[in-house]
Order: sequence, then structure tokens, then C-alpha cells
Amino acid sequence: MKTKGIQACGFGCSFSYNKLIRKAVSVCYNKLPCKAVSVCYNKLPCKAGSVCYNKVTCGAYWHLASRKERKDMHMADALVAPAVAGTMYACSGAAMGYSMKKVRLENAPEKIPVMGVMGAFVFAAQMINFTIPGTGSSGHLCGGMLLSAVLGPEAGFLSMIGVLLVQCLLFADGGLLALGCNVWNMAFYGCFVGALVIWKHVMKNGMSRKKIIAASILGCMFTLQMGAFSVTLETLASGITELPFGVFVSVMQPIHLAIGLVEGLITAAVLVFIYEARPELLWGYNASGLENAPVGRMSYKRTIAVLAIAAAVTGGLVSLAASSHPDGLEWSMEQVAGTAELEAEGNAHTAAGQIQEATAILPDYAWKSSESVTGTSFSGIFGGAVVIFLSVGVCYMLRLFKGRSVKHE
Repeated sequence: MKTKGIQACGFGCSFSYNKLIRKAVSVCYNKLPCKAVSVCYNKLPCKAGSVCYNKVTCGAYWHLASRKERKDMHMADALVAPAVAGTMYACSGAAMGYSMKKVRLENAPEKIPVMGVMGAFVFAAQMINFTIPGTGSSGHLCGGMLLSAVLGPEAGFLSMIGVLLVQCLLFADGGLLALGCNVWNMAFYGCFVGALVIWKHVMKNGMSRKKIIAASILGCMFTLQMGAFSVTLETLASGITELPFGVFVSVMQPIHLAIGLVEGLITAAVLVFIYEARPELLWGYNASGLENAPVGRMSYKRTIAVLAIAAAVTGGLVSLAASSHPDGLEWSMEQVAGTAELEAEGNAHTAAGQIQEATAILPDYAWKSSESVTGTSFSGIFGGAVVIFLSVGVCYMLRLFKGRSVKHE
């Protein structure tokens, strides 16, 4: 979405306003101290009121909001050209078609509630940006490795698509034009590479807590490196001159190595809990054939309930403590281009932005007309519920699982 600059109400200051993320930034450009700034938050005349800043020198940027600013966590449309976007939609679509076929052949209806609950948990966890010490950057869970370790690569990939689709359409998180890129960078590598290259081989001779921790950390770090490198290739192919390939790569890869380490630790904690509570929920466990395999401490229903509660608490409460630092991609863009918001013009970008404006009922995970933190909490719970509904609904509508029924204690 192109950011427009608007003249403020007199005092030698201007500000920019982005409709998608409801953000206003005032900039003083003269030599006089800023004593008062009136901004137009939506449409003229001014409705946002006046904000007074005394004893402040000009040239500073002020975020006019009563809550922590939350930014897009995924690739924006401005980073991809229509041709690149179409190519990545085709690649991601092919992977989705393959996954649907494999899930039908597998025919494991017991995965349906797990797909919904784990998808909701990943949605909620992605709302939490954790600070990367000493960098001024933050990171968030991708979730592909986590989902594939529980559901398998194909079902995990489909669940990740549901999460990214809900984020894009309902919360304007990540561009609609760039959705195919985001699915490939976050879901494909995390689910297919993470599960088939890392998880499957580490668990070849049986599972253990140490193996789960090792596979989680190694898988997250490796797949995030692949995803980050893909972003740089996509911007290169799109001709984004503000982000020179060599410089962009040299910044993107190290910061996502650190983010991958933290995600690996979080993923390991969740998977170890599942392993101890109900180990057969983990992908490949039943094929291990170990006679001394541990017996779960919880029933199937109780384990699912605990995960559902964890998703609700994470989205509704823990998300309020998210770091306000830019995420790895935004931070890298700021280091290279000096800004995390590039402009893009063209019919495809305009159309995609208009569709998102129409579908985003909670843009930037917040109320459209209020700065209350309740918008973030509601977004976390509501979004998780939508992911569950979408995951379960699509499974039944498309008959991905049919035939046998499974009873759980």
C-alpha cells in the first residue's frame, strides 16, 4: 500500500499515514522546536486532535498511537513484481494440490481436530515478536516445522496455508500479491524440508526428548535460512533496486539465523510437551516400533484441550507483550534501504491493496476506529477461531479425510 504524505495543520510539520496499518508519523522539518502538532488521522478535517510535544527538537519521528505499533510480519506487495508473484502462486498452488492428494490417500481423520488446534496455536504464536538482543530487531515463529512435526508435511502445509490466508485477508498482514511468496518461504520449507530432510532422518531409529530438541533447533534454523534467502531472490527477480542482492543477503541471513535459534527452542518446548503428553500425536511416532516407547501422561482429548487453551491464552494475553522492534525482514530493509516501507505502483498492486482494504476487518490486529489493546486480544482469539473453522471446514467440504472413524480416550 502506497503511503501518502499530508500537510499537518500549521507548525511546520508533516506526517504520513498508512491505511493498512493505521499508522501516523509526524515529521518536523524546520528549525523551530515542535510545540504542538495537529494531525489528520483519517479524512479532512482533522479528527485525531492535537498532541503537544514540548522541549523536543525537530527532526524526530513521533508515533501517534496509544498502543505499541504492530507491523506486517510477512512480505508486502511492494517487494514483488506481478510476474514473480504469479510464479510463486503457481509453485505454492502446485504444492497445495500435491498435499491435498497425499492427505486424501493417507486418510487419517484423527488429524482433523489437531490441524485446527495446532493451526490456531501457530496463528497466535506468530502474533508474538520476541526481541533479538543487541540487534534492535525481533522475530516471530514461522510455525512450519512445528506443524509438520505433528501433522506431517502435507497436512502441516495445508494448515500453514490456512494461517497465512487468514492473516492476509482478515488482518492485512502480508500482501495479497505476495501471498504465494509467503506460503513458499514460510510453509513449504518449514513443512517439507523441515519434516522430510530434518525430522524424518533424526527420528529414523526412534524418538527421544534429545532428538526432538535437536531436530527442532536444526530444522528451524535451516528452513528459516532457506526462507530468508528466497526473499532476497524474489526481490532480486522483482527488480527492487533499493535492496541490492549482495548487501540484502548479508543482512538477512545472520538475523534469521538468530531468529531460527529462538524459534527452534520454542518449537522444541511445544513438541516435548506433546511427546510427554500424547506421543502418538507426533508424526512418525507410530512407525518407530520401539517396545519401550513412553506412555502419554494425558488423554487425547485433554491434550487437545490444553493446546486449545494455550492458543487462546497466547493470542488473547501473551500477544500484548510482543516486542515493538521491527521483525527480521523489516529490520534488514531498514539497514539496507533506510526504510521498511517501499512504494509500489501498478494495476496489480493497486487491485491487491483494494481487496485487502475491503476484507481486513481488523487491520494490523486492531479495531479500525479505536487504539484500545482489546483489539489485539480479540484479534488473537478471533483469528485462532477462524483458523480452526477454516481447517476443519475445508477438511469436510473437500472430503480430505473419509471412511474410517477413530475413537480416542
